[in-house]
Amino acid sequence: MPSVTDRYDPLDGQILRDPYPVLAGLRASEPVFWHHGMQSWALTRYADCVRVLRGHDTFARDPRRTGGTVPEPSSSVQTLDPPRQSHIRSLFMTALRAQDLSALEARARRLVLGRLDAWAGAGPFDVMAEVAVPLSVAVVADLLGVEPPPYAEFAEVSDAIMRSMDGGLDPSLVEPGRIARQRLSELVDAWFTASCRPGLLERVRQAGPGTDPMVRLYVKNTARVMFQGGYSTMAAAVGNAVAVLLGRPDVLERMRDAALLATGVDELVRFDGPVQGTTRVAVRACRIGGVEVAAGQKVVPLFAAANRDPGAFWGADRLVLERTPNRHLGYGWGPHACIGTTVAQAGLRALIAALNEHPARLVAAGDGVRRRTATMRVYQTLPALLRL
Repeated sequence: MPSVTDRYDPLDGQILRDPYPVLAGLRASEPVFWHHGMQSWALTRYADCVRVLRGHDTFARDPRRTGGTVPEPSSSVQTLDPPRQSHIRSLFMTALRAQDLSALEARARRLVLGRLDAWAGAGPFDVMAEVAVPLSVAVVADLLGVEPPPYAEFAEVSDAIMRSMDGGLDPSLVEPGRIARQRLSELVDAWFTASCRPGLLERVRQAGPGTDPMVRLYVKNTARVMFQGGYSTMAAAVGNAVAVLLGRPDVLERMRDAALLATGVDELVRFDGPVQGTTRVAVRACRIGGVEVAAGQKVVPLFAAANRDPGAFWGADRLVLERTPNRHLGYGWGPHACIGTTVAQAGLRALIAALNEHPARLVAAGDGVRRRTATMRVYQTLPALLRL
């Protein structure tokens, strides 16, 4: 019988197309298993995943707590654990709550309508290149209050960073990711030395990271992580959502209802989410799901598996637009969750509202191709066309 590692290769073509049957089988038979490729314990049950994400005392995101190091370019809110993380995260969350997300959502909807106008009746186009990338870059730039970089150029940088997250499975991805982070850091440095229009970044600057050079470093790097992470997560979520809607046109029609639109965007992310998992390191020996985890071993909560756990979600393999509450892990959980979750949801609402408002109907124009990445579930290309 094939080993668990052979059965769950996150870069295998079939797993990229549809990981859920294999994850369901593992959740039933080996809910906590050792994966040789990732050199980690992998978790498939919702309760186990949430336990790890909540258990900051036992499971570290910050590698320094288990004898590791954090390179200066990687020092951000995402490499700090509570309580050290609190000040930096609070700066950004306070600035985020001050933003007018309704106005941002309205601008995003107009942008999508403009992209749809350009392709209505014009033949097949790639949803990722023509809608997901422009929408995601524009929304995150709008949130921060900076000029959006050229779409295709930024997508290339972001993709290199995203691929480098799979460096444990493919070490050749690490160096291109480092170079891409440096390029993005230079862009962020320019934002901090130039005047910004009103937005989240300007509010963070006004709040004042002070004169402490380490705090200033963490603030700059967190802005970089927020831009790149917000963009890549949202672009992936947009592609996944559109793919689901292309196969279920009745779902798009039902989401004309404002109440179903509000809950439905969360359900689309639970059903086929962008972020597939994250890594923690055990600070001390512990037991999860009947398995002994040694101090220093890595643990990977698999969000894709947790979000289809029937022990946490009734009808877990069904798309239930009215599902509430919906405490999915599509954007992570707790202090290390994506800071821009509410913005990503606003972008998805804008997308779906624009698709329903536009006179042309979006239909599939072929099979989408998944990008060969393990950490992020994202389409490389997603062909569609707009029928007038």
